Amino acid sequence: MVHFRREKYVPRGGPDGGDGGRGGDVVLVLAEEHSTLARFRRKRHFKAGAGGRGGPSNRHGKSADDVQVPVPPGTIVMKDETGEIIGELLSPGDQMVVGRGGRGGKGNARYASSRNQAPRMAERGEPGEELWLRLELRLLADVGIVGLPNAGKSTLLAAVTRAQPKIAEYPFTTLEPYLGVAEIDDETFLVLADIPGLIEGAHTGAGLGTGFLRHISRTRVLVHLVDGSAEDPIADFSQVNSELALFDEELGNKPQVVAVNKMDLPEAKGGWDALSDRFEAIGITASPISALARTGLRPILLEAHRLAQAASTVSGEQERMPVYKPEPDGSDFKIGRAPDGSWKVSGEGIERAAAMTYWEYEEAVRRFQRLLVRIGVNKRLREAGIKAGDTVHIGEHEMEWEE
Repeated sequence: MVHFRREKYVPRGGPDGGDGGRGGDVVLVLAEEHSTLARFRRKRHFKAGAGGRGGPSNRHGKSADDVQVPVPPGTIVMKDETGEIIGELLSPGDQMVVGRGGRGGKGNARYASSRNQAPRMAERGEPGEELWLRLELRLLADVGIVGLPNAGKSTLLAAVTRAQPKIAEYPFTTLEPYLGVAEIDDETFLVLADIPGLIEGAHTGAGLGTGFLRHISRTRVLVHLVDGSAEDPIADFSQVNSELALFDEELGNKPQVVAVNKMDLPEAKGGWDALSDRFEAIGITASPISALARTGLRPILLEAHRLAQAASTVSGEQERMPVYKPEPDGSDFKIGRAPDGSWKVSGEGIERAAAMTYWEYEEAVRRFQRLLVRIGVNKRLREAGIKAGDTVHIGEHEMEWEE
């Protein structure tokens, strides 16, 4: 606010216009009770309030409240326009400011000095950040169950946990990942994720494709389930591993527990000895199980738990994606020409300064002009060939160049 103290018996009371309040932030907060991003189908726009106006007698405007947006664990946050990852929320207490509110503008009392005792200028509030985000959920689980469609992954999850995935005798029964918790003993638990079946070309989006390969990247260990009654289980095993490696090299290096399922069927049981020898020939130790009959399950859970513990010891905090975001230089700017021949000065700092200038006050305009000289905008425009009368655009503001 631009205001001067007016009080009886107080001549020349001086400037007392207060500052504006800070705008609210939009903050993503981790909410463990949420498990999907489905709520964002109904509401996609989140806006924090503006700060209150400054008042006379140096009264400071009220700062606005933040808007908190709950997201489930494992949420990765990206800029929608560029796909740049700006962070993720993994652990309880994680939060991320994705839209910062602008600071409040300064009242005229802040510009008083011995040389300018009655400043008739103020500063507008800083514009808040606006952007579209893309949120991607990658499930957090100790163990991911992978394999071709109809290998028995959902049956295995239902056998070792209380999860109730859809189970049927046809491929692609599972259309979305299911989570379950397996209790090995009173103090040992494993979180398992049933990942929909992978087919040839999954890394390019075939079948249920890349949407579910992403979830596997958040698991520590894979239980690779092979259908023991298939025509060539070794070929099936190799195909799934190829899809994992083609999508992400790190997935191909994850530790695996290989389990050959459907040992309750005569054809699978009869061919087990030969199949076991073939696995050993390529350096793989496979375990025979029957998810339907619930036989042979405990050993693979114990081995998965052992590998998960070893993986967490090695990776530790490295599971969190490193994000490096350099602080932008507010003095950087670019000069260009518009199709109509006018000049355009663009840059985060200079555009923000223009938006915060009160163009109604001559002192504020002179202050902005001094800023143009100080950071070199005027010099660069002259070098580029600007002439008197040319139009210059800075942000949403238009001005005419004069020498």
